[in-house]
This record gives sequence, C-alpha cells and structure tokens, in this order.
Amino acid sequence: MKFGPASPADAIGGVTVHTLRQGALVLKKGTTIGPAEVEALTKAGVAEIVVVRLEDGDVSEDVAAASIANAVAGDGVNVERAFTGRANLFAAKAGVLVVDRAAVDRINGVDEAITFATLAAFKPVVEGEMIATVKLIPFGVEAALRDAAVAVAGKGALKIAPYTIKRVGVVSTLLPGLAPKVIEKTLRVTAERLAPAGATIIAERRVPHDEAVLATSIKELLGLGAELVIVFGASAIADRRDVIPAAITEIGGAIEHFGMPVDPGNLLLIGSAGGVPVLGAPGCARSPVENGFDWVLMRLLAGLKVTRTELTGMGVGGLLMEIVTRPQPRTVAEIEANRNVAAIVLAAGRSTRMGGPNKLLAELDGKKLVRTVAEQALASKASEVIVVTGHQADLVEQALAGLQVRFVRNPDFAGGLASSVKAGIAAVSDKADGALVCLGDMPLIDSKLIDHLIETFAPDRGQLIVVPVNDGRRGNPVLWSRRFFRELMTLDGDVGARHLIAKHAEAVAEVPVEGISAFLDIDTPQALEAARRG
Repeated sequence: MKFGPASPADAIGGVTVHTLRQGALVLKKGTTIGPAEVEALTKAGVAEIVVVRLEDGDVSEDVAAASIANAVAGDGVNVERAFTGRANLFAAKAGVLVVDRAAVDRINGVDEAITFATLAAFKPVVEGEMIATVKLIPFGVEAALRDAAVAVAGKGALKIAPYTIKRVGVVSTLLPGLAPKVIEKTLRVTAERLAPAGATIIAERRVPHDEAVLATSIKELLGLGAELVIVFGASAIADRRDVIPAAITEIGGAIEHFGMPVDPGNLLLIGSAGGVPVLGAPGCARSPVENGFDWVLMRLLAGLKVTRTELTGMGVGGLLMEIVTRPQPRTVAEIEANRNVAAIVLAAGRSTRMGGPNKLLAELDGKKLVRTVAEQALASKASEVIVVTGHQADLVEQALAGLQVRFVRNPDFAGGLASSVKAGIAAVSDKADGALVCLGDMPLIDSKLIDHLIETFAPDRGQLIVVPVNDGRRGNPVLWSRRFFRELMTLDGDVGARHLIAKHAEAVAEVPVEGISAFLDIDTPQALEAARRG
C-alpha cells in the first residue's frame, strides 16, 4: 500500500487520507479521487493532496473488515455491510452472548492494522443489539494479513445462545420477622428478571425454613414441569450442610458449587435435581440492582452450564458495587448496637406559606412549635440535638434558650430545605452512627416515636434507614445511617431525600405508627388553627 502526497492529476485512483477544506471545497477523508475531484481540487488551487493507493496483494479496508466479521459470526449473529473500514455485528435474536476469547485475542494479535472488539462475554442481549465490531485502522491491508486473521478466528467465535428455559418455580422459606411484602417484592423483581428471556414463574411456594418441608416443595415444583427452581431463603446459606443445600440432596440432587467471587452475590448456590438446575439465591437477588445472581441466572436460562471453573474465574470485575446493608467495623465500641444517633432539628425555613409570621415561633398549648420539637428530641435516646437555624435565627435561638442543644446557622437557608439538611449533617459528631432528621414544624412528634425509630435502627442487620409508616404512607422524622451522609450532602434545592429512600429500599426499616403525628407539619395558618383545635 502506497501512502504519501501527490498532485491532483497524479492522485487519480487514490483515496484521501484526511478531510480537506479550502474555500468552498470540502473533500472528505476516504474519498476516491476521480476526474471530477481533480477538477475541483485544481479549481480550488490545491497543489498537493495526501492519498493512499492499494497495491497488488492488498485488499480494501471494507473487504478486509467484512471478511473477518463473517468469519467470526456464528449462530444468531448478523453482519452489517462494511463501511469506512468497519463491519458491525448484531444479535439476530435475544439470548446470551458467547465469546471465544482466545479467538478474539488471536485476531487482535495478527497485526496492529486489524482490531476486533466485543461486548463482555455472557452478556444478555436483545435482538438487534450491536455485539461486536471489526475495524481496520488503515485504508487497506495486505491480503495475507486478512487471510491470517480469518484463519485464526475459526468459525463462530461469536454466537448467541438463545433462551431455552421458560418455566421457573420459586420457593420462599419463612422465618418469624420476614414480612409478606418482602416475599411479594422478591417475586415481582424475579418476574422482571425473567421477562427478557421470555420465562415466567409457573408456581411459587412459601414454606417454613425447614429442610424436609423445603425438599418436598422443590420436588413438587419439579413435578409441575419447572425447568429451573429458585430458592429464596429466609436466612442466608452459611454452609453446604445448611437447610437449602440439605433439601436439594435429600431429594437426590447434587450441590455443584457454593459461593462465588462476585459482590454482591457471594452466597449463591448452584445445584441440580433430576437434571434440572436449582439455584439457592443470595440475599441480594431480592434487589433489582445487578448482582452475581444475574450473571448465573441468565446463563442458565440460555441453557448454558455454569461450571465451577467459570464461577471461580469471575473475581476480576466481580466487585459490582458498594453494599450499603453490609455491616462495617464498629467505630464506637461503647455504644450498644450502633445506636449513637444525633437528632437534627431543621429550623431555618422562611415560613413563606404562613403569609408572614415565622411558624416555628407560633404557639401551641402555650409553647412555641420549635421548642416543643427540640424538647421531645432532648427527652429521647438521641445522643445530641443539633438545631439548624437561618431565617430569624436570633429569635429561633431565643425560643430555645436554656435547652441543651447545639446551634448551627445555615447561611444558605433561602436556597431551600436541602441546604439545612447538609448543614445539620456536616455538624454531626464523628462518633455518631446515624442522624435523625426532624422538622421544626412537626410538634406532634414525641420522644416515644423517636426512641422507637432509634431502637429499630440496626446497622449490623442492614436496617440503615428508619421511617415511620401508617397504611403504606411514609412520614417523618427519618433516621439515616452514617453510610448515607455523603449522599445527603449532595442534595440540592427545596427537596428532601425521599429519592434516596427509594434508591436504597433494601436498607429501609419501617416503624408502624398510629394517628397523624408523623405526617402533620404546620405550614399554613389553617394547619395551625386545626392543630390548636386538637
């Protein structure tokens, strides 16, 4: 292949290496020079242009890219027409992408002129999704290099394993304290995971966390025609002799592997019974967030056997995310059960909906609202009480005279609620395990409710966000583990942190409450009058 400058007349048959712009003339990279191009270049006053010409024994970039792409395309893979030295490959059907990594490496090792990139091996793909691309770096390549790449590729280095398992049975084991809504959510999340594969839950069972009962349920689901059985344990699998693996072996099944180097997803178990795969799901499988369970589930749905060697090879790239519910080392050993919780009272707002007066200074039962809230926080098990002030800060602080609270002024209070939350969180002692965010205009919150929230807070058990709930409705105050302080510091505007509660649903513990105390905030004169009337 010849490469270099030439006059327009001598460039005929060559391909432009760079896009050329001169006056009104625009000649794009990759243009083959013919008489019309020579005339345009001459008219524009271009004396020299860089072109490349193929020589005997060379093939063009498009021909080379297409040849290699067609060589690697196996079952379920379509090759798009090559253009500008690139041939893209697409999934012809939904399934799991199977890649011969050694073949990919061999192709890329032939010459720097030839590149081949794919999606990650075993990635679930949908019909029409781009899965790989062959790209030639120069405008042409020696035919011998193209032929070498085709030869080392073999046939079908890339293929789609279509989903074959459609009928799934689910067993959930039960222990005291496992709420029915957890099971319902797990089934919903599982159904959503199965849907892209065209698989459905044909039957589900809820049984005690007992080996014999579980064994009977698994056997029953197999009898109903389940092609895959998933077991969600009320308690995580701790050993090959635990309830779930023991139940599988009791019905003549086998445990193929327990544990995987993917986090979250460590405590996954793969077994089989009667030739049907049985999965002992890790706790993270109850969450819709990607975890190691997804990696194994989608392969099984495509009829691909997951071997021990494949599982143990998942460590590189296996750290998927921080798990907020994972216990961390205690930082304050003297505080029982990680319950050193600071209370933050937000009292910086401008009370715009009150039409003038500061609602926090309004009186209810002879006491200013903000003082009632602060006193209840002080009477609780909170380790300290921080009051964030801003609008009419001097007056608010005077209303709390004599109380053992720590004041923090928020100079950005006009920016909205988020600025006050951040000011309060920033002031929390390093010794605190969490913070309870209270609103200064909610005088019906009492110390008993605050104590109940603090008692429910259990970082060692994954109960990291605690909220009061009545009939499915979540109220205030909300207790946040220190784990979320960094995210709380990113809040902005006049909105709270409800979206973080939704984001970290697996870390939320709900405390049932009666009445309206957790929902009544006094924002308007009408609300104040209603509260006074009782």
